[in-house]
Amino acid sequence: MPVPSAAEPVWRQFEPKLVTVLREGYSLARFRNDAIAGLTVAVVALPLAMALAIASGAAPEKGLHTAIIAGFLISALGGSRVQIGGPTAAFIPVVFSVIQHHGYGGLILCTLLAGLMLIAAGLLRLGALMKFMPQPVITGFTAGIAVSIFSSQIKDALGLRMGAVPGEFLPRWQAYFSHLDSLQPATLALTALGLSVILVLRRWRPNWPGFLLALLACTLTALALALPVDTIGSRFGTLPAALPALSLPQIPLDRITELLPSAFTIAFLAGVESLLSAVVADGMTGRRHRSNAELIAQGAANVGSALFGGLPATGAIARTATNIRAGGTTPMAGILHAVLLLVFMLALAPVLRYIPLAALAAILLMVAWNISEVETFKRTLSAPKGDRLVLLLTFGLTVAFDLTVAIEAGLVVAAFVFMFRMAETVEVSSGLQLLGSEESDNPDDARQRQRLPKDTEAFQINGPLFFGTSGRLDDLLGRFRSPPKVFILRMRLVPMIDASGVHALKGLVTRCRKREITLILSGLQGQPARVLAQMDIADAGNVHLVGDFDAAVALAERLTAPAPLA
Repeated sequence: MPVPSAAEPVWRQFEPKLVTVLREGYSLARFRNDAIAGLTVAVVALPLAMALAIASGAAPEKGLHTAIIAGFLISALGGSRVQIGGPTAAFIPVVFSVIQHHGYGGLILCTLLAGLMLIAAGLLRLGALMKFMPQPVITGFTAGIAVSIFSSQIKDALGLRMGAVPGEFLPRWQAYFSHLDSLQPATLALTALGLSVILVLRRWRPNWPGFLLALLACTLTALALALPVDTIGSRFGTLPAALPALSLPQIPLDRITELLPSAFTIAFLAGVESLLSAVVADGMTGRRHRSNAELIAQGAANVGSALFGGLPATGAIARTATNIRAGGTTPMAGILHAVLLLVFMLALAPVLRYIPLAALAAILLMVAWNISEVETFKRTLSAPKGDRLVLLLTFGLTVAFDLTVAIEAGLVVAAFVFMFRMAETVEVSSGLQLLGSEESDNPDDARQRQRLPKDTEAFQINGPLFFGTSGRLDDLLGRFRSPPKVFILRMRLVPMIDASGVHALKGLVTRCRKREITLILSGLQGQPARVLAQMDIADAGNVHLVGDFDAAVALAERLTAPAPLA
């Protein structure tokens, strides 16, 4: 468990940054900057929230409700000054799958459970553990999510006349190809228009709200030319101009076990993406976020979103970066972004029905490209074999199956790759060379071996002694032509030992006792010394623990000295 620094009280880890900002003093000038940034982010979030909801298999207003409620709570309670929260593209595959298999009620339960998991993770101070997530796993499932988002938008991008889109990757594309003859040229033209507007503005006017202007261009073109294309209104009707009422969902206990894997995936994605976003924000602002407070805020936001019938939410990297570039410096920018989104929804609900679905598909196609991390993916393909295996496995499982399987398999394989590499770095040597290799050419090693008394042998372990390396001790005694009277095992370069390592040492102790060999363990560091003491390694009479090699040699000299004549 991470230990807080001595300069910071434990409770400060959970204090929202909003409280910190208000304690420092909040001026009118800061409010003005935050208001401009909040407006800028709200303009970006308006079309994106609806597009993400539709891609997830939900009604567009669900995305707006999530951005408003969860966005407000993440900024008000979070551990980052500039984090912007809401629905994100990473959730699309898992949310689509949950809705397809368990209905929208199943998603509400998953979101609620995920929120409670995140709150528990924050209270247990697990925020710092997120930094141990292997990069190939993150890159693999992010790229897989990008492919899934891209494939989910083909129907609306081309205007295919088909029923429900299959959730699985291969059946989905089979269905697309079987309905290609129903492609609508007007829909394809609007998709191309939306992509063109986004790309042109990104190239020539990067500070302009490209998503919103693409949405306006497509909507006005469709209305002016009376194009026969699907719109929000034709598929979902007029959006409600109000937030849903707070409701406590019924929790069927028999479904909790069934939905736990999906809830864990949502919690995992929310935790990882929010903390990654906070780290990116720290790099842009020079500030430091409070990871545990951020996890609690993400949990509260997901619980709040579930209680209002919304979608899962997390910190959004792109919207957070937009907030920073627009001048936002405190959580008030995120709060104002949520308030302004509410105003937009109340004022524009009757008009939003005219937005073509092709425009939202164009936005999500661009989002898929943005999160694909093509350059990072290519760089990781040139990494060592283990990392490439983890990357491709996670990517393939994300696309072909689902995120839960992909993340679990990616983490397990990454753990085995790590253990294999750690085992490869551990040396058990008579000098500094690996056991079985040529004798060391280091003069210091030679001098140390010359100091050994008669009938004494010494070996050194270099690296952690854990379950992946403990087998190195099994045949140590078999390396000797004739058994020594004293065996010194130098452990000053062993930073840690686990129960498997202790078990291997006890096996060595037993074999030494059977051969009447006295075992001396020298130079124990703090953690190994504590563990060996707790597990009573020295209970056997033929084991001695000494501070360093000099003490071990002196003890060996006494133990091998000839018995005095009677």
